[in-house]
Amino acid sequence: MPEIKEIKKAIFPIAGLGTRFLPLSKVVSKEFFPLADKPMIQYTIDEAVAFGIKKIVFIISPGQKGILEYFKKNPKLEKILKERKNEIFLNELEKIQEISKRISFSFVVQKEPLGDGQAILLAKNMINKEPTAVFFSDDIIDSEKSCLSQLNQLFKTSQAPIIALKKISPERRLFYGLVEAEKIASRIYKIKRIIEKPSEDTTLSELTVVGRYIITPEVFEYLKKVSPAKGGEIRLSGALAKMIKDGKIVYGYEIDGEWLECGNKLSWLKSHLYLSLKHKEFGPELKKYLKTL
Repeated sequence: MPEIKEIKKAIFPIAGLGTRFLPLSKVVSKEFFPLADKPMIQYTIDEAVAFGIKKIVFIISPGQKGILEYFKKNPKLEKILKERKNEIFLNELEKIQEISKRISFSFVVQKEPLGDGQAILLAKNMINKEPTAVFFSDDIIDSEKSCLSQLNQLFKTSQAPIIALKKISPERRLFYGLVEAEKIASRIYKIKRIIEKPSEDTTLSELTVVGRYIITPEVFEYLKKVSPAKGGEIRLSGALAKMIKDGKIVYGYEIDGEWLECGNKLSWLKSHLYLSLKHKEFGPELKKYLKTL
């Protein structure tokens, strides 16, 4: 019986240019845009920590220091807060430090924006031939059972690459990667084809790719040999598509929960509003305020 391997590591590719968010992204990396009262990336890190991930590898761009600073202790700030006896904000800083105690962080620089696949490939040596989760921080899943936990249910029995999937309305399908898939059980699909940029007449599926994956060591080998897409980028979807073409099995799992997209300004604002209204402290007052507008 083959060994059942567990997911203990995660890759966070955050080196993107964030051009859809200019001029905001000129001074603030997209992963630090606020969603309610936390930066975007905090939601995906919280998901990873709650699942039991022990090591996160961040793929960053040259000069991208925000994520390094975010988890560092700030003695000067802590001293000021203690002098002012501001326990609320001290507790907020302590929560971040607790994450640092539970998980280790590594950083790899992607010198040029050559695609998410190339970014993931840069983490290969730190993964050490283990299966790993891949988180894209601009996809937040609000669900009772975390997105990665849902994917892991299938991974325990399949030990194969898994793509998170979600059904979307026809008018939105042009903007996301779609899959052609065979349903083999409740929420479980065998992927037949991945279409990264569907044309207007594409009607092959309601299922779109969400930014959460479990990948196996074999995926790294395909990332090394897959042909670059238009623009010279190496895409994770391209490597998975090549695996499928070679007869390898790649599964899809239709996740449960609210998919909060943050890939462009409008979707980010909608997600910000959603989480702000749901916030225990701010939500009730915000709902009252909206009624006055």
